Amino acid sequence: MADQEKPPVENKKSGMQRLNTRRNRRNLALGMAASTLGIGVGVGAKSDPAAAPSAPLAMRDPEGVVSFSPTKSWDIEETKNEEVDFFIDFLRGKNHQKTKLWLERLGKYGPMIQEKLAERGMPQDLIWLATIESGLDPNAYSSADAAGLWQFIEETGERHGLEVTEYVDERRDPLAATDAALDYLSKLNKRFGGSWYLAAAGYNTGENRVERIVREKAGGRFGDESVFWQISKHLPSETRDYVPVMLAMGHIGKDPAKYGFGNLQMQEPLQFEEMKVPGGTPLSDVAKQIGVEPEVLYELNPHLIKKQTPPNREWSVRIPATAEGDQLA
Repeated sequence: MADQEKPPVENKKSGMQRLNTRRNRRNLALGMAASTLGIGVGVGAKSDPAAAPSAPLAMRDPEGVVSFSPTKSWDIEETKNEEVDFFIDFLRGKNHQKTKLWLERLGKYGPMIQEKLAERGMPQDLIWLATIESGLDPNAYSSADAAGLWQFIEETGERHGLEVTEYVDERRDPLAATDAALDYLSKLNKRFGGSWYLAAAGYNTGENRVERIVREKAGGRFGDESVFWQISKHLPSETRDYVPVMLAMGHIGKDPAKYGFGNLQMQEPLQFEEMKVPGGTPLSDVAKQIGVEPEVLYELNPHLIKKQTPPNREWSVRIPATAEGDQLA
């Protein structure tokens, strides 16, 4: 995610010409979606069925564990045009293996994101924005120094309450980063008169640039999703592709089998408990205490970037829900 405005690249070609001239490079790199995504294992939170509202698209088992279950309906405006179709073809074709992994990771992160969206009354379809940002990899890191599920750069993450220090990088914490991203998207949506397409564009390239272009090229007509397509050619190429990629991912995610993803092995929703430990404690020591491999705690605590708790303060380390013990002396 970028938050620094750069001069817009003007392109006087028609939409069809622009699409054709970009196809070769798109087959090699899909803007943000192809350049920043990596392979990793994420975490989720243990749900308290008495405290947390059910997400409309999630299903609970008898023990209250939530699983991801998308619906074919849309709660942002549905669009399927030539640009969206192009990226559907890319995601199901050349990018097939990565797309499959992203869909399978929805099993792990989808329920957490869905519940946080439901708590705020925000569209469930914003989950596709996170999916294309990082492939749902909390350790994803881009050439623009953006990190985590929602690809915050440091300044923007800190502006929205995320700690980024030598020991802790909450951009990599799936829960904290999701809260920050939804705060930011809510502000963007309000700024752009209720348009989620413009909010997504602002999330990618910076809200000031998007607002300026809408005022210059669309008469300041906020709140109408068609405005994105009107100003698209005036946006940087990555942002021009961003909304179509998000929508393409949504079409596939809502009906994977239709697009050739019929044998998904959805990752298990991760649950965790928290264990208070002293500052400066290596995660390997916590792992030894509770009888798990250190890698288990590294995956549950990707925001502890030195694989230890920050010094001089007590810290709640995430441990598997089946582990015993609640304190490390």
